[in-house]
This record gives sequence, C-alpha cells and structure tokens, in this order.
Amino acid sequence: QVRLAESGGGSVQAGGSLRLSCVASDYTGTSSEYNFSSFCIGWFRQAPGKEREGVAAIDSVGTSTYADSVKGRFTVSQDFAKDTLYLQMNSLKPEDTAMYYCAARYGYCSASFAYFGYWGQGTQVTVSS
Repeated sequence: QVRLAESGGGSVQAGGSLRLSCVASDYTGTSSEYNFSSFCIGWFRQAPGKEREGVAAIDSVGTSTYADSVKGRFTVSQDFAKDTLYLQMNSLKPEDTAMYYCAARYGYCSASFAYFGYWGQGTQVTVSS
C-alpha cells in the first residue's frame, strides 16, 4: 500500500490557475522494492451531487491519460526525487469546482481510470465566475 497526501487546493476566479501536489509515502507490501515508481498515480475529483471522475494520471515511464474535459488545460507531472505528483490547472472554469483526490494503483497507467485502490483525503478546489 501507499499513503497519499494532497495539498494546494483553494479558491480562484475563472480563468485562473492552481497547482495541486500529492506526496506519496509509507510504502508497504509484499515486495520490498515498492516505491513511487511502482504505481500509476492520478487525480480524481468529485463535485457535490456528482459521481467521482478521473481527471489525469501518470506512471513511471511517462504514460499519461486525461479526461476530455481537462485536456489542454491541466497537466499532470511527477517528481521522483520528492515522490510527489502534481496537477497544474490552468484556465480554470466554475465546473472544475470539486474535491480533488490523489489516488494510486500498482503498475503502469492505461487509458482507464479504473482500479485505483489507494486514496488521499482530498483537497478542495473552488472556481468562481
């Protein structure tokens, strides 16, 4: 397993930018070689009254995937020296308002946002018009 801790949320006006961070730590499991590179790590969001949706994810070989709604505006990246995942969010819209969660699953990323089993506590993003 892995522990995930998000930060960087806040309130911003439409058109503005925010950068979210997610620090991974406390790797445990059957393999002593579990580390940041062992996982596909991504961002999800959930707005009030709506289902949780995948936003972006990336793995150790740089495979990334994005939701259509954020392509061209959001960029996911990772710093292996800091075991940290980032989400740079530009041109924010009111519909981006949600609780954003960092999540991980073992292995490489694919086009699917399924099977993410490790979750952080979330950070709130609010975009006003």
